[in-house]
Amino acid sequence: MKLPYLAAIAVVLSPTLLRAQSPVSTYISDNNVHIDRNIFNHMDVGISLGSTGIGLDVSTNVTDWVRLRAGIDYMPEFTVPMNFSISSYKEEPDVDGGYGVNEGNFNKLQELMYGITNIHVDERVEMQGRPTFWNFKFMVDVMPWSNKHWHLTAGFYLGSSKIATARNTIEEMPSLLAVNIYNHYYDFAKSGAFWDEPLIPGYDDYYMSPELAEKLIDKGAVGIHVGNFKDGRPYMMRPGSDGLVRAKALVNKFRPYIGFGYDNEIKGTSGRLTVGFDAGVMFWGGSPKVVTHEGVDLVNDIDNVQGKVGDYIDIINVFKVFPSVNFRIAYKLF
Repeated sequence: MKLPYLAAIAVVLSPTLLRAQSPVSTYISDNNVHIDRNIFNHMDVGISLGSTGIGLDVSTNVTDWVRLRAGIDYMPEFTVPMNFSISSYKEEPDVDGGYGVNEGNFNKLQELMYGITNIHVDERVEMQGRPTFWNFKFMVDVMPWSNKHWHLTAGFYLGSSKIATARNTIEEMPSLLAVNIYNHYYDFAKSGAFWDEPLIPGYDDYYMSPELAEKLIDKGAVGIHVGNFKDGRPYMMRPGSDGLVRAKALVNKFRPYIGFGYDNEIKGTSGRLTVGFDAGVMFWGGSPKVVTHEGVDLVNDIDNVQGKVGDYIDIINVFKVFPSVNFRIAYKLF
Protein backbone atom coordinates (compact mmCIF):
# COMPACT_ATOMS: atom_id res chain seq x y z
CA MET A 1 0.00 0.00 0.00
CA LYS A 2 1.39 3.43 -0.92
CA LEU A 3 2.58 5.75 1.82
CA PRO A 4 0.10 8.64 1.27
CA TYR A 5 -2.85 6.27 1.57
CA LEU A 6 -1.44 4.92 4.83
CA ALA A 7 -1.34 8.50 6.10
CA ALA A 8 -4.95 9.06 5.08
CA ILE A 9 -6.04 5.82 6.80
CA ALA A 10 -4.20 6.90 9.95
CA VAL A 11 -6.14 10.17 9.99
CA VAL A 12 -9.47 8.41 9.48
CA LEU A 13 -8.78 5.89 12.22
CA SER A 14 -7.33 8.41 14.68
CA PRO A 15 -10.61 9.13 16.59
CA THR A 16 -11.01 5.40 17.29
CA LEU A 17 -7.40 5.08 18.40
CA LEU A 18 -7.71 8.14 20.59
CA ARG A 19 -10.76 6.81 22.41
CA ALA A 20 -8.87 3.60 23.07
CA GLN A 21 -5.71 5.36 24.26
CA SER A 22 -7.01 8.46 26.10
CA PRO A 23 -5.83 8.52 29.70
CA VAL A 24 -8.65 8.44 32.24
CA SER A 25 -8.32 9.86 35.73
CA THR A 26 -10.97 9.45 38.44
CA TYR A 27 -11.46 11.53 41.57
CA ILE A 28 -14.20 11.92 44.21
CA SER A 29 -15.68 15.27 45.23
CA ASP A 30 -18.77 15.80 47.41
CA ASN A 31 -19.55 12.12 47.25
CA ASN A 32 -19.69 12.29 43.44
CA VAL A 33 -17.41 10.43 41.07
CA HIS A 34 -15.81 12.61 38.37
CA ILE A 35 -14.08 11.22 35.30
CA ASP A 36 -11.57 13.42 33.47
CA ARG A 37 -10.65 12.01 30.08
CA ASN A 38 -8.16 14.81 29.34
CA ILE A 39 -9.84 15.52 25.99
CA PHE A 40 -10.10 19.11 24.65
CA ASN A 41 -8.94 20.56 27.94
CA HIS A 42 -7.11 23.37 26.17
CA MET A 43 -6.92 25.00 22.74
CA ASP A 44 -4.25 26.89 20.80
CA VAL A 45 -4.63 29.20 17.82
CA GLY A 46 -1.68 29.32 15.45
CA ILE A 47 -0.37 31.39 12.55
CA SER A 48 2.06 29.80 10.09
CA LEU A 49 4.17 30.98 7.17
CA GLY A 50 6.00 28.82 4.66
CA SER A 51 5.91 26.97 1.38
CA THR A 52 2.12 26.38 1.57
CA GLY A 53 1.48 30.09 2.17
CA ILE A 54 0.01 31.90 5.15
CA GLY A 55 -1.90 29.63 7.51
CA LEU A 56 -4.36 29.93 10.36
CA ASP A 57 -5.25 26.93 12.52
CA VAL A 58 -6.55 25.75 15.87
CA SER A 59 -5.16 22.79 17.78
CA THR A 60 -5.93 20.79 20.89
CA ASN A 61 -4.35 17.87 22.71
CA VAL A 62 -6.66 14.89 23.00
CA THR A 63 -4.13 12.90 25.03
CA ASP A 64 -0.73 13.67 26.49
CA TRP A 65 0.91 12.50 23.28
CA VAL A 66 -1.62 13.20 20.48
CA ARG A 67 -2.71 16.60 19.15
CA LEU A 68 -5.24 17.52 16.46
CA ARG A 69 -4.81 20.56 14.21
CA ALA A 70 -7.22 22.00 11.64
CA GLY A 71 -7.11 25.19 9.61
CA ILE A 72 -6.55 26.78 6.21
CA ASP A 73 -3.50 27.83 4.19
CA TYR A 74 -3.56 30.53 1.52
CA MET A 75 -0.82 31.48 -0.92
CA PRO A 76 -0.70 35.27 -1.52
CA GLU A 77 -0.77 36.24 -5.19
CA PHE A 78 2.49 36.90 -6.98
CA THR A 79 3.54 36.68 -10.63
CA VAL A 80 6.23 34.65 -12.38
CA PRO A 81 7.27 36.09 -15.79
CA MET A 82 7.75 33.81 -18.79
CA ASN A 83 7.65 34.18 -22.56
CA PHE A 84 7.34 32.32 -25.87
CA SER A 85 8.26 33.23 -29.43
CA ILE A 86 5.87 33.73 -32.34
CA SER A 87 6.86 32.05 -35.59
CA SER A 88 5.45 30.59 -38.77
CA TYR A 89 5.38 26.86 -39.39
CA LYS A 90 4.34 24.20 -41.90
CA GLU A 91 1.42 22.03 -40.84
CA GLU A 92 2.53 19.11 -43.08
CA PRO A 93 5.96 17.42 -43.11
CA ASP A 94 8.39 18.31 -45.88
CA VAL A 95 10.03 15.84 -48.27
CA ASP A 96 12.49 14.83 -45.54
CA GLY A 97 9.69 14.11 -43.10
CA GLY A 98 10.49 17.09 -40.90
CA TYR A 99 8.29 20.00 -39.85
CA GLY A 100 9.51 23.49 -40.56
CA VAL A 101 9.34 26.07 -37.78
CA ASN A 102 10.64 29.36 -39.18
CA GLU A 103 12.07 31.10 -36.10
CA GLY A 104 14.90 32.94 -37.85
CA ASN A 105 13.15 35.26 -40.31
CA PHE A 106 10.54 37.08 -38.26
CA ASN A 107 10.99 40.47 -39.94
CA LYS A 108 9.42 39.35 -43.24
CA LEU A 109 6.61 37.57 -41.41
CA GLN A 110 6.03 40.71 -39.35
CA GLU A 111 5.75 42.81 -42.53
CA LEU A 112 3.21 40.42 -44.06
CA MET A 113 1.13 40.35 -40.87
CA TYR A 114 1.19 44.14 -40.65
CA GLY A 115 0.00 44.40 -44.25
CA ILE A 116 -2.98 42.16 -43.42
CA THR A 117 -3.88 43.36 -39.93
CA ASN A 118 -2.32 46.84 -39.60
CA ILE A 119 -0.87 45.69 -36.27
CA HIS A 120 2.83 45.54 -35.37
CA VAL A 121 3.29 42.05 -33.93
CA ASP A 122 5.81 41.40 -31.16
CA GLU A 123 8.12 38.46 -31.75
CA ARG A 124 7.82 37.30 -28.14
CA VAL A 125 4.66 36.80 -26.11
CA GLU A 126 5.05 37.75 -22.47
CA MET A 127 3.06 35.66 -20.00
CA GLN A 128 2.58 35.71 -16.24
CA GLY A 129 2.09 32.73 -13.98
CA ARG A 130 0.13 33.10 -10.73
CA PRO A 131 -0.53 30.64 -7.90
CA THR A 132 -4.16 29.97 -6.98
CA PHE A 133 -3.25 27.96 -3.94
CA TRP A 134 -5.48 27.48 -0.90
CA ASN A 135 -6.08 24.43 1.28
CA PHE A 136 -8.06 23.18 4.23
CA LYS A 137 -5.77 21.07 6.39
CA PHE A 138 -6.30 18.46 9.07
CA MET A 139 -3.29 17.09 10.95
CA VAL A 140 -2.67 14.52 13.67
CA ASP A 141 0.54 15.18 15.62
CA VAL A 142 1.97 12.28 17.59
CA MET A 143 4.53 13.14 20.33
CA PRO A 144 6.05 9.81 21.38
CA TRP A 145 9.06 11.25 23.25
CA SER A 146 9.03 12.36 26.86
CA ASN A 147 9.87 16.05 26.26
CA LYS A 148 6.90 16.46 23.86
CA HIS A 149 8.84 18.96 21.69
CA TRP A 150 9.25 16.74 18.63
CA HIS A 151 6.23 15.32 16.82
CA LEU A 152 5.43 13.11 13.85
CA THR A 153 2.50 14.17 11.67
CA ALA A 154 0.02 12.51 9.33
CA GLY A 155 -2.88 14.32 7.75
CA PHE A 156 -4.24 15.79 4.55
CA TYR A 157 -4.81 18.98 2.61
CA LEU A 158 -8.04 19.56 0.70
CA GLY A 159 -8.43 22.34 -1.85
CA SER A 160 -9.04 23.32 -5.44
CA SER A 161 -7.53 21.09 -8.11
CA LYS A 162 -6.26 24.23 -9.92
CA ILE A 163 -3.13 25.41 -8.12
CA ALA A 164 -1.73 27.90 -10.67
CA THR A 165 -2.66 29.74 -13.86
CA ALA A 166 -0.73 31.45 -16.63
CA ARG A 167 -1.92 33.87 -19.29
CA ASN A 168 -0.56 36.52 -21.59
CA THR A 169 -0.13 40.08 -20.38
CA ILE A 170 -2.58 42.76 -21.53
CA GLU A 171 0.15 44.37 -23.66
CA GLU A 172 0.33 41.24 -25.83
CA MET A 173 -3.36 41.17 -26.79
CA PRO A 174 -2.95 43.22 -30.03
CA SER A 175 -0.24 40.81 -31.25
CA LEU A 176 -2.37 37.76 -30.42
CA LEU A 177 -5.37 39.32 -32.14
CA ALA A 178 -3.18 39.86 -35.23
CA VAL A 179 -2.13 36.18 -35.11
CA ASN A 180 -5.77 35.11 -35.13
CA ILE A 181 -6.59 37.39 -38.07
CA TYR A 182 -3.55 36.19 -40.01
CA ASN A 183 -4.42 32.52 -39.41
CA HIS A 184 -7.97 33.17 -40.59
CA TYR A 185 -6.54 34.47 -43.88
CA TYR A 186 -4.08 31.56 -44.05
CA ASP A 187 -6.77 28.92 -43.47
CA PHE A 188 -8.90 30.54 -46.17
CA ALA A 189 -5.97 30.56 -48.63
CA LYS A 190 -5.02 26.98 -47.86
CA SER A 191 -8.58 25.73 -48.41
CA GLY A 192 -8.47 27.00 -52.02
CA ALA A 193 -11.80 28.76 -51.53
CA PHE A 194 -10.31 32.12 -52.55
CA TRP A 195 -10.83 31.16 -56.22
CA ASP A 196 -14.63 31.30 -56.08
CA GLU A 197 -15.75 32.45 -52.60
CA PRO A 198 -15.60 35.95 -51.08
CA LEU A 199 -13.28 36.43 -48.13
CA ILE A 200 -16.22 37.76 -46.11
CA PRO A 201 -19.44 35.78 -46.71
CA GLY A 202 -22.14 38.01 -48.08
CA TYR A 203 -19.72 40.61 -49.43
CA ASP A 204 -19.04 39.60 -53.03
CA ASP A 205 -16.70 42.53 -53.61
CA TYR A 206 -14.04 41.14 -51.22
CA TYR A 207 -11.95 38.34 -52.71
CA MET A 208 -8.44 37.25 -51.82
CA SER A 209 -5.96 37.71 -54.62
CA PRO A 210 -4.04 34.63 -55.83
CA GLU A 211 -0.80 36.52 -55.11
CA LEU A 212 -1.69 37.01 -51.42
CA ALA A 213 -2.88 33.42 -51.13
CA GLU A 214 0.44 32.21 -52.52
CA LYS A 215 2.41 34.31 -50.00
CA LEU A 216 0.33 33.00 -47.11
CA ILE A 217 0.68 29.37 -48.16
CA ASP A 218 4.41 29.86 -48.62
CA LYS A 219 4.86 31.36 -45.14
CA GLY A 220 2.63 28.86 -43.38
CA ALA A 221 0.47 29.24 -40.30
CA VAL A 222 1.54 31.32 -37.30
CA GLY A 223 1.63 30.20 -33.70
CA ILE A 224 3.61 30.11 -30.48
CA HIS A 225 6.24 27.37 -30.50
CA VAL A 226 5.80 25.74 -27.06
CA GLY A 227 7.54 22.41 -27.68
CA ASN A 228 7.14 19.19 -29.69
CA PHE A 229 4.62 16.38 -29.61
CA LYS A 230 5.88 12.85 -28.98
CA ASP A 231 5.84 12.11 -32.74
CA GLY A 232 8.08 15.09 -33.51
CA ARG A 233 5.41 17.52 -34.67
CA PRO A 234 5.88 21.02 -33.26
CA TYR A 235 3.20 22.17 -30.85
CA MET A 236 2.31 25.60 -32.19
CA MET A 237 -0.19 27.07 -29.77
CA ARG A 238 -2.72 29.41 -31.32
CA PRO A 239 -4.58 32.05 -29.31
CA GLY A 240 -8.13 31.18 -28.28
CA SER A 241 -11.18 32.81 -29.85
CA ASP A 242 -10.95 35.45 -27.10
CA GLY A 243 -7.43 36.38 -28.23
CA LEU A 244 -5.76 34.90 -25.13
CA VAL A 245 -3.26 32.12 -24.48
CA ARG A 246 -3.70 30.41 -21.13
CA ALA A 247 -2.61 27.39 -19.10
CA LYS A 248 -3.51 25.95 -15.71
CA ALA A 249 -1.76 23.54 -13.35
CA LEU A 250 -3.97 20.75 -11.96
CA VAL A 251 -3.48 18.26 -9.12
CA ASN A 252 -5.71 16.04 -6.97
CA LYS A 253 -8.09 17.90 -4.65
CA PHE A 254 -7.28 15.50 -1.78
CA ARG A 255 -3.59 15.60 -0.91
CA PRO A 256 -2.22 13.41 1.92
CA TYR A 257 0.65 14.73 4.03
CA ILE A 258 3.32 13.19 6.24
CA GLY A 259 6.07 14.98 8.12
CA PHE A 260 7.61 15.94 11.43
CA GLY A 261 8.04 19.08 13.50
CA TYR A 262 9.28 20.78 16.64
CA ASP A 263 7.57 23.12 19.13
CA ASN A 264 8.90 24.94 22.17
CA GLU A 265 7.53 27.49 24.60
CA ILE A 266 8.78 31.08 24.42
CA LYS A 267 10.41 32.03 27.71
CA GLY A 268 8.63 34.67 29.75
CA THR A 269 5.16 33.98 28.34
CA SER A 270 4.02 31.58 31.08
CA GLY A 271 3.53 28.87 28.49
CA ARG A 272 1.07 30.98 26.47
CA LEU A 273 3.24 31.30 23.34
CA THR A 274 5.01 28.53 21.47
CA VAL A 275 7.09 28.66 18.31
CA GLY A 276 8.12 25.83 16.02
CA PHE A 277 8.27 24.41 12.52
CA ASP A 278 6.79 21.61 10.42
CA ALA A 279 8.52 19.87 7.52
CA GLY A 280 7.20 17.13 5.26
CA VAL A 281 5.72 16.35 1.87
CA MET A 282 2.30 16.84 0.33
CA PHE A 283 1.39 14.14 -2.18
CA TRP A 284 -0.02 15.55 -5.43
CA GLY A 285 -1.18 12.14 -6.67
CA GLY A 286 1.51 12.01 -9.38
CA SER A 287 2.97 14.84 -11.44
CA PRO A 288 0.71 17.89 -11.81
CA LYS A 289 -0.85 18.47 -15.21
CA VAL A 290 -0.23 21.76 -17.00
CA VAL A 291 -3.05 22.11 -19.54
CA THR A 292 -3.31 24.86 -22.15
CA HIS A 293 -6.55 26.43 -23.37
CA GLU A 294 -6.33 24.00 -26.32
CA GLY A 295 -6.45 21.01 -23.96
CA VAL A 296 -2.79 19.98 -24.43
CA ASP A 297 -0.97 18.73 -21.32
CA LEU A 298 2.55 20.19 -21.39
CA VAL A 299 3.78 17.66 -18.82
CA ASN A 300 2.61 14.43 -20.47
CA ASP A 301 2.01 15.34 -24.14
CA ILE A 302 4.91 17.65 -25.01
CA ASP A 303 8.70 17.24 -25.07
CA ASN A 304 11.33 19.99 -25.00
CA VAL A 305 9.05 22.74 -23.72
CA GLN A 306 10.71 26.07 -24.49
CA GLY A 307 12.11 28.72 -22.15
CA LYS A 308 11.42 29.14 -18.45
CA VAL A 309 8.20 27.16 -18.77
CA GLY A 310 10.32 24.18 -19.81
CA ASP A 311 12.43 24.64 -16.66
CA TYR A 312 9.28 24.61 -14.53
CA ILE A 313 8.00 21.50 -16.32
CA ASP A 314 11.31 19.72 -15.67
CA ILE A 315 11.04 20.53 -11.96
CA ILE A 316 7.46 19.22 -11.85
CA ASN A 317 8.57 15.95 -13.44
CA VAL A 318 11.29 15.51 -10.82
CA PHE A 319 9.22 16.46 -7.76
CA LYS A 320 6.04 14.39 -7.84
CA VAL A 321 5.40 15.55 -4.27
CA PHE A 322 5.34 19.07 -2.86
CA PRO A 323 8.04 19.69 -0.21
CA SER A 324 6.53 21.62 2.68
CA VAL A 325 8.32 23.70 5.33
CA ASN A 326 6.29 26.01 7.58
CA PHE A 327 7.11 28.06 10.66
CA ARG A 328 4.36 28.43 13.24
CA ILE A 329 3.66 30.56 16.30
CA ALA A 330 0.76 29.62 18.55
CA TYR A 331 -1.11 31.25 21.42
CA LYS A 332 -2.78 29.16 24.13
CA LEU A 333 -6.38 30.30 24.55
CA PHE A 334 -7.11 28.08 27.55
